[in-house]
Amino acid sequence: MKKIKKGTVEKIEKIAQDTYALEISSDVKEAHAGQFISILCPPKTLRRPFSIKGFKDGKIQVFFRLKGEGTNYIKSLKVGDSVDFMGALGTGFNIENKKSLLVGAGIGIAPMLFLKDELNSKGIENFLITGFKAQNEVIQGSDKTVVGGSVIDYLDEIIKEFKPQVIYSCGPEIVLKLVNQKALEHNIDAFVAMEKVFACQVGVCRGCVIKVKKDGKVQNATICHDGPVFKSSEVVWE
Repeated sequence: MKKIKKGTVEKIEKIAQDTYALEISSDVKEAHAGQFISILCPPKTLRRPFSIKGFKDGKIQVFFRLKGEGTNYIKSLKVGDSVDFMGALGTGFNIENKKSLLVGAGIGIAPMLFLKDELNSKGIENFLITGFKAQNEVIQGSDKTVVGGSVIDYLDEIIKEFKPQVIYSCGPEIVLKLVNQKALEHNIDAFVAMEKVFACQVGVCRGCVIKVKKDGKVQNATICHDGPVFKSSEVVWE
């Protein structure tokens, strides 16, 4: 079991319609794009997972969209308030020295922005495309933003012009499934950060199990513990 940590709210601000950025100071020593933290939101007993958007010197940044009691509790926090959380959890993206195409959809932009920062710090050329349902939901930071349409419709053109050697993505499952199809069509390796509501957050309850192909066999894997990042071609997409 991961150790429960206490953090302090450093900043909380609205960045789009019903969407907020939260920064927590903590004693966390390391975090990478694709990992997440899990925040306790009283009076709820189950923690809420949030992809890490950024990390530096113990300060963790996440984005959250208002959905219910849990996220409304986080919105009510003030600078200086204590935050009970676990993390960094899960497996992050394994960065390779390859020209990288990043694809995000909705709140899935968070780990993509973190990954873009990590790639930039290593001098790895990259291009980030993200999609949002409406203009008031747009979060800044992408090289190309699609509003009201699908990022998938632009991938063939971007792949042709940018010529990526690897694709990374985060967003709703349907987007990740289609990213995988495009990657297979263009013979490019792709890695996806899966999204799902977690219960235990550490792979014990088996509530976030998916099917993956390993060593020629179909096996169970938990998104929260074995992931959230998987090679897209190894996921058994439904």
